[in-house]
Amino acid sequence: MSSWTAEDLTRIGAAEELQISSRRPDGTLRPYVTIWVVRVEDDLYVRSAYGSTNPWYGRATASGAGRVRAGGVERDVTFAEAAPDVHGDIDQAYHAKYDRHGPEIVGTVVGAEAAPVTIRLLPS
Repeated sequence: MSSWTAEDLTRIGAAEELQISSRRPDGTLRPYVTIWVVRVEDDLYVRSAYGSTNPWYGRATASGAGRVRAGGVERDVTFAEAAPDVHGDIDQAYHAKYDRHGPEIVGTVVGAEAAPVTIRLLPS
């Protein structure tokens, strides 16, 4: 497994939105879905707004792999779980980056209900 470069982390972490695609069983990519992304130290995270029934989230967790693009970077990724102790930092990163959109929308990706639908993006 490779790691993110400093430039990738900066560019993706600063991007307003990320496009994410999961792999089908035959290896082809599904259509991209646009979501928010945050950086916490040397890791990138996404969360499913509105929980585990969001279709892109179910497909991503079932496949375990896909591709992301943001900030001029496009990479194959593995979808992994976030460590339990990082969720508070992820919440803070979402607030810092997206609070200007208002509490109603940011509230869909922060807090105890959002923690279980967090995906850590690992470059592959």
